[in-house]
Amino acid sequence: MNTQTMTSPVLILPGLGGSSQSHWQSHWCSKRSQCRLVEQDNWNIPEPSSWINALQSAVVSCAAPPLLVAHSLSCALVAHWAQRHHDTPIRGALLVAPSDVESEDHTPMEVRCFAPIPMAQLPFPSTVIASSNDPYVDIIRAQLFATAWGSSFVNIGECGHINADSHLGEWHEGWGLLQDLEEAQGLSCRA
Repeated sequence: MNTQTMTSPVLILPGLGGSSQSHWQSHWCSKRSQCRLVEQDNWNIPEPSSWINALQSAVVSCAAPPLLVAHSLSCALVAHWAQRHHDTPIRGALLVAPSDVESEDHTPMEVRCFAPIPMAQLPFPSTVIASSNDPYVDIIRAQLFATAWGSSFVNIGECGHINADSHLGEWHEGWGLLQDLEEAQGLSCRA
């Protein structure tokens, strides 16, 4: 396990319903000082403009360009935010288990307001992490998102929706992938 500390601020972006206390995003927020949760007005009835504005406020309040760590619906949030705020400096984004908000077979009606999913290249480095048995997105579709966004793609095997139900705890593998993303940008980590 890599115990080095991230040099960039890290903004944590949960998906629909927020992240429970046993979700790896909550573990990161409680145990890693550089992580900060981006709060939304309503986690259960998402409204795109409100969520985008909350993300923009969080980004501009950072002392340095942050890394974004999005889960599920918030992967679509990041893609929409990037279209509106493409000049806002970001170090990179880890896009974990992107929900297919366009699919009636995979996602609930509450997330359809984020459709269509922007399929333009993101203006910052990114990595899409997907699971081969995610009920909210087919692995082929997740790979399509990664290609369209210009992201690296990592299939971590059968881990469901890569959430609390996946029993990942602090998900050290995910933190390592975030560190890899930061280091690839020529940023050093400090002990």
